[in-house]
Amino acid sequence: MDPLDVQLLTELERGLLFVPAPFEEIGKRLSISGDDVVVRIRHLKEAGVIRKFRARIDQRKIGITANAVVAWKPAEAGDRDRGKLLAAFPQVTHCYERKPVPGRWEYTLYTVHHGYSREQVLDEVKVVAETIQCPDYAILFSTREFKRVPNVRMQENGGSP
Repeated sequence: MDPLDVQLLTELERGLLFVPAPFEEIGKRLSISGDDVVVRIRHLKEAGVIRKFRARIDQRKIGITANAVVAWKPAEAGDRDRGKLLAAFPQVTHCYERKPVPGRWEYTLYTVHHGYSREQVLDEVKVVAETIQCPDYAILFSTREFKRVPNVRMQENGGSP
């Protein structure tokens, strides 16, 4: 790595601008072309300096403000088919199965939903419930968003704490 690579990494950590040519913008700040920015990013990725390069959209900035986890309680415990059905819905971004806490929390399947309004999410969940024939569910809307920060220790240990 040279000093320009270090500057490039600093720019990348700030995030890409939502513009038609974000690498050109970074290049302007570094006095290089957008193509040179891309070449350097590829080199840093091949060298293992950059492990992942991906987008994280600030959903609130584009109007997605209703976020919910839906806890589902299918009639049959361990209903894997119903979990597969839930995961197939396009409005479901995550789908999980968890063990219930008998007598306290009987829900076993969980889905995550994002929408432009609470009403939109409520309507979508109602359609999902009717389609999979699971009337027993609880919708938990988020009230606050916390920044996601990767666990460096977990990454260094290959995913285990």
